[in-house]
Amino acid sequence: MRLSGSITALATPFGAAGELDLDAWQRLLQQQLDGGTQAVVVAGSTGEAAALYDAEFDLLLRSAVEFIAGRIPVLAGTGMSNTAKTIEQTRRAAALGADAALVVTPPYVRPTQAGLVAHYRAIADDDALPIVLYNVPGRTGGDLLPETVAELCGHPRIVAIKEARVEAERMAALLALKGSGFAVLSGDDPTACRAMLAGADGVISVASNVLPASMRRLCDLARAGKADAARELDAQLQPSFDFMGVEPNPIPVKAVLALQGIGHGLRLPLLPLSTAHADAAATIAMRVRELEQACAAAA
Repeated sequence: MRLSGSITALATPFGAAGELDLDAWQRLLQQQLDGGTQAVVVAGSTGEAAALYDAEFDLLLRSAVEFIAGRIPVLAGTGMSNTAKTIEQTRRAAALGADAALVVTPPYVRPTQAGLVAHYRAIADDDALPIVLYNVPGRTGGDLLPETVAELCGHPRIVAIKEARVEAERMAALLALKGSGFAVLSGDDPTACRAMLAGADGVISVASNVLPASMRRLCDLARAGKADAARELDAQLQPSFDFMGVEPNPIPVKAVLALQGIGHGLRLPLLPLSTAHADAAATIAMRVRELEQACAAAA
């Protein structure tokens, strides 16, 4: 498997009473296919994985696999704070038809670098699915260092890393490890263009939930080395990226999705977007609509 381009970390639509909204889920999936998204992640942090029951994880993943029907890869977020539970969740995802697993560093427990090597090797050795490493220290409390990635990236079942740290130096260190069997993906929308112009293979994006055509075009331009055009589009996207950070993810992106008619809310302890940002959400929703129309026309 070679992952590249615009990959969406899908939000999970809920109904007004907090139940899964499968009709909205299918509309979101169709929006991704129509916009040219090149892979999707089900039940990642943007998908409120920690708030999902096992049966809901199964239903979301199974329905995504059936709906997408092989047109693009479907990744499942399977990372847990314990190795054995992560292996069990990855096997579960494989049985439901996922193409790969996105495995975050174990949240909260903060293992050593040697512990991370042992953790990821155990998951990869189990051979249930190809594994995408995921480093997001701001959420997990631990940092998967480039020298640790260097120990892992030669494993035949470890196929990529999603790196959410924003420093250009961190991306450069990871790009030195890129090869035919190991892709490097940005996990940060605001710096994804810079990362791809430096050689990253793509981005696993939050904003592409509502900007699938725009993010696909950004990826196409940046990966083709069309730096001026990519930077111009990136500049137009930055206000949307900024809005996605005004409150914890996925609160802002779900506010825009709700304005698009896809889902209603979140699950506690997350609350809907505060009223102080309501006008900004409406402005961004309008900007999103304009950008999507322009990028779809340019495709």
